[in-house]
Formats: sequence, C-alpha cells, structure tokens
Amino acid sequence: MRPLLRSVRWLPILLGAAATLVLFGLADLIARLIGPNSAPLLALGQAIIPLTPTSIIKPVIAIFGDNDKLVLVATVGLGALVLGGLIGWFGSVRPRAALAAFTPAGLVPAVVVLSAPGARLLDLVPTLLGLVVGLVVLGLGLRMEDRSPAAGDAAPTPAEAVAPPRVTDDTAPSAPPPVTRLLTRSPSRQRPTSRRRFLALTGTAAVIGAIGVAAGQSLVTLTREAGAAAANFVLPRAARRARPIPPEASLGVEGIEPFITDQKDFYRIDTVLAPPTIDPRTWSLRIHGMVENEVTLTMDELLALPLEEQHTTLTCVSNPVGGDLVGTATWLGYPVRELLRRARPQPGADMVLSKSDDGFSASTPLEAMLDDRDALLAVGMNGQPLTPVHGFPARLVVAGLYGFVSATKWVTELEVTRFDRAEAYWTQRGWDAKAPILVASRIDVPRPLARVAAGTVVAGGSAWAQTRGIERVEVRLDDGDWTRAELGADVSDDTWRQWRAELPDVGAGTHAITVRAVDGEGTVQTAERRESIPNSATGHHRIQFTVE
Repeated sequence: MRPLLRSVRWLPILLGAAATLVLFGLADLIARLIGPNSAPLLALGQAIIPLTPTSIIKPVIAIFGDNDKLVLVATVGLGALVLGGLIGWFGSVRPRAALAAFTPAGLVPAVVVLSAPGARLLDLVPTLLGLVVGLVVLGLGLRMEDRSPAAGDAAPTPAEAVAPPRVTDDTAPSAPPPVTRLLTRSPSRQRPTSRRRFLALTGTAAVIGAIGVAAGQSLVTLTREAGAAAANFVLPRAARRARPIPPEASLGVEGIEPFITDQKDFYRIDTVLAPPTIDPRTWSLRIHGMVENEVTLTMDELLALPLEEQHTTLTCVSNPVGGDLVGTATWLGYPVRELLRRARPQPGADMVLSKSDDGFSASTPLEAMLDDRDALLAVGMNGQPLTPVHGFPARLVVAGLYGFVSATKWVTELEVTRFDRAEAYWTQRGWDAKAPILVASRIDVPRPLARVAAGTVVAGGSAWAQTRGIERVEVRLDDGDWTRAELGADVSDDTWRQWRAELPDVGAGTHAITVRAVDGEGTVQTAERRESIPNSATGHHRIQFTVE
C-alpha cells in the first residue's frame, strides 16, 4: 500500500482540488452581489434535498439534528473537491482531456442554479466566472507540473540526460512505449523553478478559494443576512394575551428542558439549506382554490389585525422516541379561521395546501384550520419577531398536527382544495397526509448512562398530546410495576407537561427507567416500537443508568 501511495502523483490531485475550490469560492463571493440563488454550492445542496431518499434522511436527522444542513453542504463540497482532484490527476497524463472534463463538471452547478425556482440568467454569472478562473488555474498548473519532475523522481544527472539507452539488436524498440514517453523528460524541461511556481499557484488558488467560500454565500452568511431584515421588524402588542404560565408548570428538576423553549434552542427541520431572505414590506399571503372569494393579505394588513397569543407545543414527525425535536413557544399571530371565513371555502373542500416561499408544501385538514384549536398565522415567537430559521416574516402554527403537515414556514399561499386532488411535499414521499400527533413522553433526567449516587433517584422529563392534554405519566424501575409520577401544572391541552418521580432505595448497579403517558382521552402511550414514517416513531422511552 505504501509504495502505491508513494507512486501517486499528488501534486496534480491537489491542483485539481484547488481549481475546484477557486470555482466555488469565487462564485460564492460574486453571488453576494447578485443574490443567494446564484451561489452554486448551496444550489447543488438544495437540489440534492428532494432527491434524497427517506432511508437516508431519517438517520441523518437522528444523528446530526439541526446540523444536517451543514453536513449536507460539507458533503457536497467534499465530493466536488474529490472530483476536482481526480480531474487533476487525469490531467497529469492528458492535460487537454482534463480541461475538457473540468468544463462540463463546472457547468453542472450552472444548470442547477438556472433550474431553481425564480432563477434568472444573471444568476449564472458567478458560476461561469468561477469556472473560467478555475480553468485558467488548472491549465497553468498542469503546464507547470508537466515541466517539473514527477513526485518521487530523482533529477537525472547530465550523463543520464544525454546518454542514449543501451539496447541489443533483438530488443531495440522502434519507438519509446507510451508510458516511457510520459515519464521521459528532457533536461530543458526539468527546471526547479517550475515546481516552486506550481506550488505557489496551487497554494494561492486554494487560499483564494477558501476565503471566497468563507466570505461568500455560506450558510452562516445567508442566515445572518436574512436575520438583518428581521432585526428591524417591530411586533404590535397582542390584542389578546396568552394565559400566564403558572410557576408550578416547571417542577424545578435540573436537566428538564424549560417549559418555554428559547428561539435559539427550538428545533429546526425544513427543506432549505439557508432561510430565504424575505422583505416583509413585499410579503403577502394569497388564499385561493376552492373558495368563493380569493383573499390577498399584506404584512401591513396582517399587523393591523387584532393579533392573539397562545402557548403551543410543536413536534416534528422525525422525532425519535425520547428525541428533542419538540418544543413549546408563545406564538403571536392571527387566527387562520378568520382569514378562511373571508375566503368562504366551497362545499367539498377538506384540505388547505399551504405553500412556502421556497416551494415546500403541507397538507392540513381544513377542519383543523376552522375549529377551536386556534391555528395561527404567526409573526412572533416568545415576544420577539420570528427568526429567519423559524419562518420570518410569517408561518403557520397548528396544534395537534405534526409540523410537516401544518407548521409551514415562510408561508405565502393557502390553497383550499381536497386530499384526493393534491399532495404535499412529504406526502409525495410516503408520509401521512393528515398526521395527528400521538401521545408521547421523554426522560430528561437522569441522562442515558449517567452515574448517580445510591439512595433515592429523581427522574423527570416531559410528556405531550396536543389538543388532548396529558392526564397522567407513569414510570417504572427496571421491570417493576408502573408508578404514577408528579405532574407540573396544566397550562393548556396544546402544551406539554413536565413530570417528576422519586425512585427510593435504588441499589448499586446498572438500572433502567421507562416512562409512558396517558392523554386526556385515556389513550395509553403504546409500547410498540415503530419507525417515524409514515406518522411518528412510537414506543416507550427507556434509559439506563448506573448507581454507585
């Protein structure tokens, strides 16, 4: 293996990777002047998301959680560098063919950029300019590398350079074989300065490309720029305040997630790499489809309405048993049912297909938008404007349904239709069309594999069953009997409840705690283990810990 690695000509590989880095770095830097849709690296990543099978999406979310976008961009970037390196290696043998291969490889991002929704011809400029500069770097580098000794080759002595090879009459070849011709170098071409120039070119290109990626349309940059629009957004006061949260809603157990989840800690699951930058002054919501009266609502008109606050727990359908893709916030918005009453849905309609600025769609039962669960067109979260990653300037919040069929962020359309006429983004990929939330519970304390002192062990966590509430929570130690846990104050049926249990006289050794919840309708959380598709993972959360 080591001789094989030593025989590889690494410099052309590094050159190809550097040329690729220049392509994307320069393109991303120029994209700052044109718009986020023109950034090729993000465009490639965004194009991959809808093509990724659920069998890959689920474990990625389970492992990386909110960092899944960074992982995707890093994977795309690494793949591009590997491809560029292979082209560079090929160029050490066939330089012209390598340049020909680099061109279509660079045009692929251009095609992806142009195929994005709302793309303009101007969006091609960053990728095309980056491609031209990348080709120049690759071409110059291959020319310099061809004039320098191959990696590991010793420079020939003057005698070796001019002396003809010794041959016999029966073995003399009529012409040098191809490999010999590739490795044979004339003295005039073996110039030490070529290697130094090559390394300088490759290193400079890599640095410029890295700076471009860092300063260009990166995820962090786009998120920061999207946040600038939200920073100047001023929320009006609520016409109807939410019920105050009693102190007893929190049981004071260290390690349990707070009753209200901070915006920065609230889970984020969506289908965009970077949140769209939307000017609230130009935002509007269109209600159309099976309605008697089409409605268009601007942000100024929305903020002039009597807005309401409500506490609601949201849950992601991808949340594994015991997972953290769940959170509670105080939302500020206007009841969607009032907007739908303006539009007057036609008889036979049973679904609202909400659409976001990025093309995502969700199928929400019409009755969930019209009944007393107070579905909101929200503009605020915990007393602050929505952040870009959580839907600024407006999103939907519907209690009792998993987010993929209700919590559309950056919402721009509500199409009243029927389930047998339209399918939403995730429904097309095998997930449930209606997705009511199932009763669930989680252990926050002790942490899995924690080491605790002997004696009384305090366990705690949260349970939720939005729109039905939590009636009781039960825990058991190892395989013992179920015992009832203490519950925090009930804020509303739409929010989770904290629970706490004391387990006395727990002896030394390894033990397990299991939790289950019962909702307000008497439904006991099932012990059956099931994957999240099509409508949430099920089973009891069980953790192991050690008593010392």
